[in-house]
Amino acid sequence: MRQTAFATLPMLAPERQRRILRILQEQGRIGLADAAAHLGASLPTIRRDFARLAALGHARRAHGALLPSDFGLAEPRFSRKAERAVALKARLGRAAAALLPEAGSVFIDSGTTALEVGRALLDRPGLRIHTNSLPLLCLAPESRATLVSLGGEVRALGLSLTGGLAQHWLQNLRFDAAVIGASGLDPSDGASTTESAEAALKTEALRRSARRVLVAHGEKWGRPSALRFAPWSAFTDLVSDHPFSRAERLALGQTGLRLHPPLP
Repeated sequence: MRQTAFATLPMLAPERQRRILRILQEQGRIGLADAAAHLGASLPTIRRDFARLAALGHARRAHGALLPSDFGLAEPRFSRKAERAVALKARLGRAAAALLPEAGSVFIDSGTTALEVGRALLDRPGLRIHTNSLPLLCLAPESRATLVSLGGEVRALGLSLTGGLAQHWLQNLRFDAAVIGASGLDPSDGASTTESAEAALKTEALRRSARRVLVAHGEKWGRPSALRFAPWSAFTDLVSDHPFSRAERLALGQTGLRLHPPLP
């Protein structure tokens, strides 16, 4: 009996674009080459998909990549940021937690990626975790580590504690390590944020820590925010999924910074 061979039908444009948006939601960024490889399509085809999604307002185009539609210099609400790149932030959090001591005193910044670092530390009973993150403080009932609030004014946009009271408490503390988040990263200037009270608190925490870990989603690379709060030399470690070029690695290495990728 003669068998009929059926060729694999090519993926239709709407289906490709739905998959691109799904990846974008999970990872927070998708590159042109990565999308082509993942979907088995040519670069021109994916480029047209990117242009279509941007034209419809579903995403924003960047150089060789696609970003979420609300990505920009303005800071989105915590709830909105928490929906983005969930799995990747958990991997970044575990990688940063692996750099921290089993016992002692650490500072964990506010922000969705820093929250994942704090979450990975909750099973360390010898650790005192000082934080200005309200979502992290809410995890106290399930924590074996001791959670300590800085106090201060509630900043609703980022669900963080800031202001003079929080900064005053920091001036009385010393940390074995601090984990700091950022709203933007400049290849030359360092880390930035969107609000002056947040910037002041981050700077003070860095000044009072022996090990200073910056944890940041790679989408923030090359997209600085309004206020720089620290140069690269202020940090000892950077945990990020950004695919650093050889030139970038050399430049950052000259500041003494050690680079760490996310864990699998």
